[in-house]
Amino acid sequence: MKEKKKHRVLKVLGCILLLLVVFFVVINVIPPKKVAETNPFLKDKDALPMIAAHRGGGVSNPENTLMAYRAAVKEFGIQICETDVWMTSDGHLVYNHDETINRTACKEGDPDVVIAEHTLAELRTYNMGYNFKDPDTGEYPYRDLSEEKQQELGLKIMEFHELMEEFYETNKELLFIVEIKDEGEVGYKAADIIDRTLTERFPDYKNRIVIGTFHPEIEENLREKHPTLMRGGSTAGAGKFIVTQLFGVNLFANVDFTCLQIPVEYNIKGINLDLTRDTYIKRAHRRNIAVQYWTINDEDEMRMLIEKGVDAIMTDDPKLLKKVLDEYRK
Repeated sequence: MKEKKKHRVLKVLGCILLLLVVFFVVINVIPPKKVAETNPFLKDKDALPMIAAHRGGGVSNPENTLMAYRAAVKEFGIQICETDVWMTSDGHLVYNHDETINRTACKEGDPDVVIAEHTLAELRTYNMGYNFKDPDTGEYPYRDLSEEKQQELGLKIMEFHELMEEFYETNKELLFIVEIKDEGEVGYKAADIIDRTLTERFPDYKNRIVIGTFHPEIEENLREKHPTLMRGGSTAGAGKFIVTQLFGVNLFANVDFTCLQIPVEYNIKGINLDLTRDTYIKRAHRRNIAVQYWTINDEDEMRMLIEKGVDAIMTDDPKLLKKVLDEYRK
């Protein structure tokens, strides 16, 4: 009697195990829903990764300046401009990474110049290349420039439309990654300005820009109020994609972002996760999601990601990445 009962238990457990195996096989074979039929941020199958100039490429030129983006496009042949936007006190959307401009434009010990507390005119009195140090000479080449020269070289803080305007007629194929830094109502206004500016002035760029944010309410606002704008994965969205793939249930990751923008690794409570696994990249591609890694300034990491077939590498050093990619082309 005991043997029969034991046999039935084993049989039930075997059936459960078989069902689980079949379940996981099926959900990984079923083609997932594509987030978009076409995605300009996906590279061609056999192409090399695109170069995304992080903040324009702060190694060679002052970050987030027109000078940096001009060099990135014309000298280093980048395909993607990456940047961040903040709102000024008088409602202008400007490019900068930090909430203050001190790190790039102010003398040491100066009081904080918070973008949200100053008008565009006030911010434009600063030289955004003031603290740029030449990597070869160790000097500060843009500190003693006249106002006229700063303007000529593109070293004044830029409004959102100015970067689009610079390349719209000559580089229609250019792509953009823009992160909205402000939260709440100010962030909503930033999204309105981006959408309206693209629709009215730069329509050909509207399907060539992806908007990112770390704020869930801004992500929801973009989803509901600006559905025609492509979005990058938020921290929560990217995390959900990675976790479901980690456990083999990615079919249930109901993601709707266009670009998966992640670092090569992530540490959670002392546990280090490798985010460069081939399965993450392949699964994203099955959904027509582009995979972009940040911020890669090391040559060995660049080569590793190139070999894995990622879509774009965000770097502060587009000159170095171009050199590495040119070696592959040869």
